[in-house]
Amino acid sequence: MTDRSARREVRNPVLALPSIGDLQALDLPVRKALRGVLGDLARDAAERAQSSWRSNKAPMAAYWKAVSVYAKHVRAALA
Repeated sequence: MTDRSARREVRNPVLALPSIGDLQALDLPVRKALRGVLGDLARDAAERAQSSWRSNKAPMAAYWKAVSVYAKHVRAALA
């Protein structure tokens, strides 16, 4: 029996999406460009999450943190 936390789709739930294969099939230059945009999005969202947290806006902080995490998951799936 495999440890659940060691499975790729548990560590990165984006890998379980049916259409992720379509993104992974894109040409390398397109994947690299998407990875760049997703990296920028992740960094910007993480900064917004921190700013929202400091401003006592917990719901917005949670939203931006989720955006950041999922951007990182999609970016990693394109590697």
